[in-house]
Amino acid sequence: MKSWKTILFALLLSGSALAAPVELDKVAVIVNNGVILQSDIDAAMKTLRANAKKNGQALPSAEVLHEQIVEKLILDTLQTQEADRIGVRIDDNRLNQAISEIAANNQQTVAELSASIASEGLSYAEFREQIRKEIAASEARNALVRRRINILPAEVDSLSEMLAQETSATVQYKLGHIQLRFSDNQDKAAVEAQAKAIVEKLNNGADFSTMAYTYSKGPKALQGGDWGWMRKEEMPTIFADQIKMQNKGSVIGPFRSGVGFHILKIEDIKGLETIAVTEVNARHILLKPTVILSDEGAKRELNEFIRRIKAGEASFAELAQQYSQDPGSAAQNGELGYQTPDLYVPEFKHQVETLPVGKISEPFQTVHGWHIVEVLDRREVDRTDSAMKNKAYRILFNRKFNEEAGAWMQELRAGAFVEIVKDEEA
Repeated sequence: MKSWKTILFALLLSGSALAAPVELDKVAVIVNNGVILQSDIDAAMKTLRANAKKNGQALPSAEVLHEQIVEKLILDTLQTQEADRIGVRIDDNRLNQAISEIAANNQQTVAELSASIASEGLSYAEFREQIRKEIAASEARNALVRRRINILPAEVDSLSEMLAQETSATVQYKLGHIQLRFSDNQDKAAVEAQAKAIVEKLNNGADFSTMAYTYSKGPKALQGGDWGWMRKEEMPTIFADQIKMQNKGSVIGPFRSGVGFHILKIEDIKGLETIAVTEVNARHILLKPTVILSDEGAKRELNEFIRRIKAGEASFAELAQQYSQDPGSAAQNGELGYQTPDLYVPEFKHQVETLPVGKISEPFQTVHGWHIVEVLDRREVDRTDSAMKNKAYRILFNRKFNEEAGAWMQELRAGAFVEIVKDEEA
């Protein structure tokens, strides 16, 4: 069966007589080793005019419109060729999902979308293949342009600070403050050492207000160092300069002024969208099956470990140190430290998300081998600073992607062989 885009003339034979040729389609543009057919241009022109009519939009002259459409089709063809070159394939499931999304965005069913396409003079099969090409071209462009993008950590930090400053006008901070003053007979290095020791205690869980009552010589010492709620423009400049993108609970300092060393704590924040994540501290024992140790053997051995732990014959830590085949955690009594569950493979993630604290799992298998795991603790952690940096990264990426995509397309076009096929005069 001939394709609708077959580049042939139909020859109708009757005995020895040759019928007059009937032109089915013709090549309009040669692009490298591919072609753009006249039917491609006609279909694009028809769609564009139909959309313009629907939206009440005026179009330029037919000559200008033709030139713009041809150039777009050349660029589309070049991207499709790049998709073929690097092996991008869009299967029917992916295509069906994309078409369903297009229909949903148009507030239509797929059947209604198909009917709408037919009313514009295009077949549904042609539409599907066009969408398939567009997705493949987009994936090729994304993959090839990403390789050209380099974002430096300093760029992310700089932009994230700017974003934080933009939102700071409405953000309020509840601050605690400890001030250690220089005195005439006291060595400044000793004051600094004392300030660092206080910060260490605070980071290890010491109560800030108690430390402020005990050590602070600042104006709010008798209020436990509590400065209350303030916007950055209401704070002493030395405070405002130190507050950038820290999270609730952050201890800042020690930092120096003319009168001594200062320590701040952000007790709370309001007016800023905060991002909290759950971190899990878990420990595990891993056994890896071998030609000697089967899957069933590994499972039996782990069940024996569980029995021994419950019977008090051995501790989880001892067994992890002795038997676990994950060297990094075995040296830490099997502990993995506080991590977000998304870091783990799906089977392990499911266990650490669903296990009650203090309960040991049944043996389960992952790509790494057989495990038992125990959840030691869960905690909510403020990740607002990370979210701000992620936002800055996305902004930088999008800016650079658009710049590099334009440059990539220009290079692709400049390096291509393109020939406009002229109609032959009779």
